[in-house]
Amino acid sequence: MMIVQWCRSGLPAWARRAIEPPGAREKPAIPSRMAGGKPLRFLPILVVLLLSTLPTLGLLAAEAAKHAKSADEIIGDSLPLWSVLPFAGILLSIALFPLLAPHFWHRHYPKVAMAWALVFALPFLAVYRGDAWHEMLHIALIDYVPFIILLWGLYAVSGGLLLRGSLAGTPRVNTIFLLVGTLIASWTGTTGAAMLLIRPILRTNSKRKYKVHVVVFFIFLVANIGGSLTPLGDPPLFLGFLHKVPFFWTLRLFPMMATASLILLGLFYFIDRHYYKKELNELGPQAEVKEKVPLRVDGLHNLIFLAGILGAVLLSGFWKAGDVNILGIHVGIQDMTRDALIVLMGLLSVWFTPKRLRKDNDFTWEPIREVALLFAGIFVTIIPALAILRAGEQGHLAFLIKAVREPWEYFWMTGFLSSFLDNAPTYLTFFNMQLGRFYPGLPETSAVAGLLHTHAVYLEAVATGAVFMGANTYIGNAPNFMVRSIAEEAGVDMPSFFGYMFRWSIPILIPTFLLIGIIFY
Repeated sequence: MMIVQWCRSGLPAWARRAIEPPGAREKPAIPSRMAGGKPLRFLPILVVLLLSTLPTLGLLAAEAAKHAKSADEIIGDSLPLWSVLPFAGILLSIALFPLLAPHFWHRHYPKVAMAWALVFALPFLAVYRGDAWHEMLHIALIDYVPFIILLWGLYAVSGGLLLRGSLAGTPRVNTIFLLVGTLIASWTGTTGAAMLLIRPILRTNSKRKYKVHVVVFFIFLVANIGGSLTPLGDPPLFLGFLHKVPFFWTLRLFPMMATASLILLGLFYFIDRHYYKKELNELGPQAEVKEKVPLRVDGLHNLIFLAGILGAVLLSGFWKAGDVNILGIHVGIQDMTRDALIVLMGLLSVWFTPKRLRKDNDFTWEPIREVALLFAGIFVTIIPALAILRAGEQGHLAFLIKAVREPWEYFWMTGFLSSFLDNAPTYLTFFNMQLGRFYPGLPETSAVAGLLHTHAVYLEAVATGAVFMGANTYIGNAPNFMVRSIAEEAGVDMPSFFGYMFRWSIPILIPTFLLIGIIFY
């Protein structure tokens, strides 16, 4: 929090006003709930945490001594397999704490993320010193910062677009809603498309008795599968773009996306028609929605800022302006320009969009704050997994690299893990696994170019597995839980974590993905 306050203090007054949540200046200053009124209450946990790093420090030192490496060797050769445990720990925390201890998680998730990051980072820095600093700075400057900036920019701009009005929640109207959301998700991001459309579709179906399936298919299509075609669509694809996968390469996923989308849209139409007729039979004419308010979009000027973000990402893919050395990390000038333009677009959106519009959109900064804090921990703890995978069959995950060989195996393994972990780090993990398998020890630029030229189907399998199967559970992709929460606030009786899986995703999505695997992989 001190860092956040320090960053805010360095901004001009108008920028500080822009990033404050609606109504923040009208309220008296109170201590942050995250900071807590009793800061010492968390101190024993931190002490235990720091003490727990001591045996890790000794084990890492012993392992490093056994695998003394030259400066030319990669660090993944000597990192032990158990060094990935903090990464598994933070992902399991994200998966289980919201279900088992939601109150604790809501108050303390930044501390949990920091705890797992420290469990790995402190021994890692103590043993590997300069190499460790380089790895941590590299993932921060090359992966984490651009990743969060893009998400923040899309979140800020899409939050200024408000779709007002209502239509009758007929099967035809609902199917069109889902089709439009699926088509725009690759350009506004799955989070942006979900934010833009979830409340209008809930208002459209407010008089319907059976509407859980509408929200479930919204998660399937708009919050996940629709983001398959560009790096703007879903975080895994943007991470691939940051690692030299061309922007338009992901258009190769269109046949898979079209197949899955048409199957699900057709199935949704028949399910919705069944429930709609059932309502008419049960409730009679009153089941028809009489109030029909025409749709209109407010905040259309934000489309200019959305186009600016798209242009900035495209610019960084085509413009090669060289790089600058930041603490030993070579950062592309075009990448720094892209990030600066995205931040500018987001600030302009906040500045020029009336606060009333964002308030009507129920817009707050908390979701993107949560993503930024949790992913800070994820990107620190994922370092050993990525390093070991880059070592290929010389690393301690050689057994996994040898076991997953065919494209369909990558599709299902990536998809399975993306269902229960977050799909962005899962994509990055298997992306690096392929680089380690096919091009161990090569510089990333050369390895990625070779992968796309000779083994493109493998990366297609990883990309579709990560993006598509994030829909299998509420925790597979960030917008899933957000959509569920908004629907519950609107009075929709959403299924539980396992109810969602066993009633909806397993019987509907798994057969669809089996067909995708058979046809394409």
